[in-house]
Amino acid sequence: MAAQEFNFLLATDSYKITHYNQYPPNVTNIYSYFECRRKKGSQFNEVVFFGLQYLLKKYLIGQVVTEQKIQEAKLFYQMHFKQAVFNEESWRKILEKHDGRLPIRIKAVPEGKIIPRGNVLFTVENTDPDFYWLTNYIETMLVQMWYPITVATISREFKKILAKHLKATSGSLEGLDLKLHDFGYRGVSSQESAATIISWGRSREKEAFEQVLEQFPSGPVSVVSDSYDIFNACKNIWGDKLKERVMERGQDSCLIIRPDSGDPAETLIEIIKILEECFGSSLNSMGYKVLPPYLRLIQGDGIDLSSVDEILRKLEDEGWSAENFFFGCGSALLQKLNRDTLNCAFKCSYVESNGKGMDVYKLPVTDPSKGSKRGRLSLRRNTDGLLETIESGAGKPEEDLLVTVFENGSLVQDYSLEEIRKNARLSDEEMNPTLHNDEQELLHNRVINGVH
Repeated sequence: MAAQEFNFLLATDSYKITHYNQYPPNVTNIYSYFECRRKKGSQFNEVVFFGLQYLLKKYLIGQVVTEQKIQEAKLFYQMHFKQAVFNEESWRKILEKHDGRLPIRIKAVPEGKIIPRGNVLFTVENTDPDFYWLTNYIETMLVQMWYPITVATISREFKKILAKHLKATSGSLEGLDLKLHDFGYRGVSSQESAATIISWGRSREKEAFEQVLEQFPSGPVSVVSDSYDIFNACKNIWGDKLKERVMERGQDSCLIIRPDSGDPAETLIEIIKILEECFGSSLNSMGYKVLPPYLRLIQGDGIDLSSVDEILRKLEDEGWSAENFFFGCGSALLQKLNRDTLNCAFKCSYVESNGKGMDVYKLPVTDPSKGSKRGRLSLRRNTDGLLETIESGAGKPEEDLLVTVFENGSLVQDYSLEEIRKNARLSDEEMNPTLHNDEQELLHNRVINGVH
């Protein structure tokens, strides 16, 4: 659906359509929040807050309520429910009173910030007492934040692993930003993949490779080389028939050979030994072997957080530096996850009725871990440097790290990509490969308890 055709009135769970007449009498304010609940034993103790301003810019800014959209929603919900339950009067009132802009305020942590799980990430409340029901109407769309947060969090965990291995085997972090690539496009879209190397036929594999080198004489070039026999391709084509062509390429235009099947670690070890025989290698300052600068490898099959760590450990045991390798991740980064990966939840914590405020919460007897926070919330860093959520309106405004990012249809705070990346950067501790076990345990405990 094109952006101009998007109807915000239809972007909610159907059961929310009747919520406006289920609240207690005389409610004027509904306040809710979003968090990634803490879960004991989880692989992830902290999250990268990312993606909110995309949703705000694409779907919520400006006039989102029009007469045409009201009529479209009215017809749709009449067909859906078989009775008149749509809150037509209130939506038209938003159009007339607020020019179709949403009377909502959203406060959030800055995009890219690293927040220990169990803390508030953003809050939502209505700014006009007539539209108290709007706060939770918008929940459905905002909870979709689980996806960019989860992908960003997993990506950063990849970066931690790659940084530690790169620093341990090369002594620097040069090239870290290019070590992991997104291989998931075909796994999340309906577009068919374009034609590949096999369109040349098996007997012309050498010509297919040569064509790639000719068409892309400058800049790094990655070539899938396991259409038939990756070991033959490395030894007899790249390492023999096209050896001089490969050696002509500089460090900034290196050939990156890509295997795409088999056991990743075993395949990479065998391949790099073949390439060493053909092209040689040298020792870096840390005593690990490195292929010539015009030649590298990229592994994109069977990659997830645990496999990357295992692969690099095995390669290190064979004496190879992480400098030699790039990785691509597809489904493990973009598909093998869901809202429960980080236990994302949106809950109401405060209401005002008859001029009086009241903290609200849930505490299921069958699952205390789903208990929710109470009252108005703020996020602060305490005197020990720990991030903590203050409940029941007890926080001091001057200490609150939540920033107003959206109010009454307007984006109030905009973060640049540079700012987001700066907020998400790895700390020196996270890139330190020499931490002893007791120090690693201490760092783990400090993170899960709120350090950033």
